[in-house]
Amino acid sequence: MAWKSWGKAALVIAAVVLLAGNFVAMRAQGRPEAPPFDASHVTMLPPPPEGVAIRAGRLFDPRTGTNLANQVIVIVGDRITDVGPADRVKIPAGARVMDMSNATVLPGLIDRHVHLMQNQEPNDARALIVGQHYALADLFAGFTTVQDMNSPFTYATVELRDAINKGLITGPRMQVTGPALTPRGATYYPAPSEVGTFGMGPGMPVWQNVGDVNSPWLARAAVRERSHYGTDWIKIYDTEDYEGSGYPVPSGAGVFMPDGKMITVPSITLEENQAIVDEAHRRGLKVACHAYGGEGLRNCLLAGVDLPIHVIVGVTGAEGLDDETIRLFKQPLPDGTMRPVNQTLWDLAGPLEDADRKVSGGKKTRFALTELSFKRLVAAGVTEIFGSGAYTVGHGVQAYQFGLYVKWGMSPAQALRMATSDATVGLNYDLGKQIGYIEKGRYADLVAVSGNPLEDITEMERVKFVMKGGVVYRNDLK
Repeated sequence: MAWKSWGKAALVIAAVVLLAGNFVAMRAQGRPEAPPFDASHVTMLPPPPEGVAIRAGRLFDPRTGTNLANQVIVIVGDRITDVGPADRVKIPAGARVMDMSNATVLPGLIDRHVHLMQNQEPNDARALIVGQHYALADLFAGFTTVQDMNSPFTYATVELRDAINKGLITGPRMQVTGPALTPRGATYYPAPSEVGTFGMGPGMPVWQNVGDVNSPWLARAAVRERSHYGTDWIKIYDTEDYEGSGYPVPSGAGVFMPDGKMITVPSITLEENQAIVDEAHRRGLKVACHAYGGEGLRNCLLAGVDLPIHVIVGVTGAEGLDDETIRLFKQPLPDGTMRPVNQTLWDLAGPLEDADRKVSGGKKTRFALTELSFKRLVAAGVTEIFGSGAYTVGHGVQAYQFGLYVKWGMSPAQALRMATSDATVGLNYDLGKQIGYIEKGRYADLVAVSGNPLEDITEMERVKFVMKGGVVYRNDLK
């Protein structure tokens, strides 16, 4: 069929777009960085009409947090049609049987915070190819669903999502924000010589910056634009990383003052936040907010955003958070649900740690403060969902975060839930009801590892088998 030919061609194209020099095959600066990804390693083995039966020696069940022994999973088309003990589940005649008796099978992993099109490209065609390349790296590592949390220069993430959904090209399930709202700055922007629209200087427009939200009414208009261009989510940057007088020094060096105080300048007002959330919800979209802390985080929580991101210090600026921050998290959203939180780790490690140490005189880093807030939120019962912040060299290696969650006090089962059942919380359009568990009626999104991650969580860094929607994309199990 034509779509299969195009799918294979897309894999070949993606394989050669490797952005030479951007990948480092080592664990640098305290975090892993991916080697060049060869998309030709991705297989495409669709299920036969009779279906597939997987014999799982161990099957991770997020509901109980345990491994179920000697299970059989039956898949017909893209769905799980039966699952249970081997002596109770009937394997359909003619089904392809896959023996994973010595492996652990888990639900497909979910990364709720990636950046597939982080850098400026000369055109949207290049952006889409690069984005698919990184999406394939995530899929090959076991992340069968990803949420793109900002493509500043392009709406091509929408086209990538749609092409995958239509079967035109291969990739994980996606939900996307498109370009984020509000200009987020690590330092001040250079002023052009001629007066013009902000973000529309020489070169390609920075869509993130031209979404004018400088009043509640303009904020609503910016949301409508993103809705019309096909996004699933709206992302707001509620804090910026610099203050006046040139701080931090040197500019762009980190988010701390020389005395170690974190910079959390609010980027928009509470009223603008409320307008964004209200307009988004009226249009069926959900809202995420980048907020390191302080007034910006308070505005984000008071406005009713669906997913706060980072939450490094409290609404008062307190390290390790504060009672007021926990109180605001505990207030239900209008639909009665409790919002989760996404605290990225991969993107805060490495270069950002070095920058933070430099500007704070070695006193503070975003990564170190996140450990304190993570522990406080977990203790308070706030649902933590897996999201790495991966960009360029982070795609495909973000599973190293599982080990950090365990190091910070979670059980291996809790850590696995973060990227399976818990990561379904709040996904738009009820996608969360279709993934995250290995249960009858859900999508056949599965991964497998050779060992037992409940005994050694680093097994998740060595995924050997990946299936999405019944199609096998990787099988290195021996």
